[in-house]
Amino acid sequence: MASGNDIKTATETYNGFVKVTAWSTGIIILIVAFVVSLIAA
Repeated sequence: MASGNDIKTATETYNGFVKVTAWSTGIIILIVAFVVSLIAA
């Protein structure tokens, strides 16, 4: 079994990953919208 300390570290790593994924998704959506607007113009 993992100790409590390992679980805490794993949870922090997971939360960091989720934050980065959320920010990346938003940025990618903005970039795609910008490129589509350039193509449509």
